[in-house]
Amino acid sequence: MMIPTLFIISIIVFLMISLIPGDVIDSMMQQGFARRAGGGLDREALERALGLDVPMYVQYGRWIGDIFLHGSLGDSLRTGEPVVTTILGKVATTVELGLMAIVISVMMALPIGIYSAIRQDTVGDYTGRSIAIIFIAVPSFRIATMIMLYPSILWGWSPPVPLIPFREDPLGNLGQFFIPSFILGMAMAGMTMRMTRTMMLEVLRQDYIRTAWSKGLKERLVVRRHALKNALIPVVTIVGAELPVLVGGAIIFEQIFALPGIGRLLLVSLSDRDYTLVSGVNLVIASGVVVANLLVDISYAYLDPRVRYR
Repeated sequence: MMIPTLFIISIIVFLMISLIPGDVIDSMMQQGFARRAGGGLDREALERALGLDVPMYVQYGRWIGDIFLHGSLGDSLRTGEPVVTTILGKVATTVELGLMAIVISVMMALPIGIYSAIRQDTVGDYTGRSIAIIFIAVPSFRIATMIMLYPSILWGWSPPVPLIPFREDPLGNLGQFFIPSFILGMAMAGMTMRMTRTMMLEVLRQDYIRTAWSKGLKERLVVRRHALKNALIPVVTIVGAELPVLVGGAIIFEQIFALPGIGRLLLVSLSDRDYTLVSGVNLVIASGVVVANLLVDISYAYLDPRVRYR
């Protein structure tokens, strides 16, 4: 189902781009790009040069044909550079931000959710549930904006803006990504906490758990070996379902923290009406989400011995 899914997504994205007011020719001519690049090309000549003088379905056919026949996402209408090359130069930033956010989210959600379940209706449980609700309710982009704004006003400090390459300074790079990743992870952790608590409570009431208790096994062993693995299946599903939210958050956070990733590239290409680049970025993002959900489905077989893929 991955191939037809991505095919339908590509059609939707291409059609939606055509509905955006204005086009790349207007943007280029307003900025004097045509005169610099082609010595005073008029609109019709520029459309022919960029392949925009044909109907939208023909443009789409050329683009999708290059993907299937040559593995190419086309060239940027603005810069003329291959879209694949442009995306590869930005993808590492987005992947690092997303992975760190997921790791931080899971590290916060699982311990709090498990503790809330095994200490149901205690002060710790109420505290954990309150934290989850706060994480869900508070807009993460608002917190990110406040962190960028208020410390610089009050104390003259702000997160580093120029990207610190990991190869040059690993600790500096991780420190630069920690704040946006932590805030983005908070938004994901709230729902994961609640799901972890709910599923742990359900599993702890099962007969085989009562049998483990009756055998005199220690609490840590019962929770870790018998309860946690079965409770994680819906939790993993929730994490997979939150990936599109993570992508949307990455777009906003890259803009707020000036991180040169795919999200920021998408915003710039939308502003420039660079149809080819917008379509390529969206297709890459959609492919990442689809592949991640496939990995989530495959992980069920590891978590639940009853699941078998034949």
